[in-house]
Amino acid sequence: MRHKFTIGMLVFVLGAAALAADVRLPNKAIAGQGVAIGTSGSGEATLYVVGPGTAIKRQIKLGDEVQLKGEELRNSGYYQIEIKGGDTDVSKDLYVAPAAAEKINFLARPSRVPVGQPKVIAGTAFVFDQYENLVMVPTPVTFELSVPGAPAKMERFTTKIGVAYLQTGSGSKAGPGQFTVRVGENSVRRVVEETASEPCNLRFKLHKEKDGLIAETDPVRDCSGNAVPDGTIVTFISAEPGKGRSTVDARVKKGIARAVLPPVPGATISVASGVVLGNEVRWGGGE
Repeated sequence: MRHKFTIGMLVFVLGAAALAADVRLPNKAIAGQGVAIGTSGSGEATLYVVGPGTAIKRQIKLGDEVQLKGEELRNSGYYQIEIKGGDTDVSKDLYVAPAAAEKINFLARPSRVPVGQPKVIAGTAFVFDQYENLVMVPTPVTFELSVPGAPAKMERFTTKIGVAYLQTGSGSKAGPGQFTVRVGENSVRRVVEETASEPCNLRFKLHKEKDGLIAETDPVRDCSGNAVPDGTIVTFISAEPGKGRSTVDARVKKGIARAVLPPVPGATISVASGVVLGNEVRWGGGE
């Protein structure tokens, strides 16, 4: 008996073959979470999973659901899922997204800045999940910069491609600045030392001792009232009538600079530190 092979039968055979080669992937996959891969057909086959830092080969039975464990999918990125066996040869891509933000890498520069300077402090936060994947979805980040005795400065940003950046000025009070970045309940802190700026309102006075003429400054402070660090150079200049000028450098110690000068009558003595000039005193003729 002769059987006719109709177009309908051909469509059925082709449809069955396509069904046998089918692989069903989840719509969403998250790093560190297991996924189920559906297969159809019958017989033995080999599953290949290739992705970032991952290469898996496993014997499976077509028609069963294949489980990939979360520990096998810790790295985010694209994975190629391929099944080969018999007349089955099918390949699909699976994207594994990063998990929720849990870790922060924080770079703060520089470690030491003078007070009262605009845009001198920079902070860069990189947001990662618990498996060190860069979290690409926009994530709220809070930067806070505080110095003891002064109001804290706070800025809020949203990450772009896993990164948030802040550039800000130093405050008006010297001290160890606490530069903190927060993402949810997680935070990282860095220390940015804010130091006194250039001396301001520099003043000194004179008095006579057996060693000579003693020049001594008032406590040396910057324009915000912060004491300048010990070791800051203060220069005393003596202009003697008909003899030109002579200078003596002195270092600030416990907030005050002190120097011994020759007691020349009529000499005009002044003080400076860097480009900052202070008062003048004429010895023997008053201020």
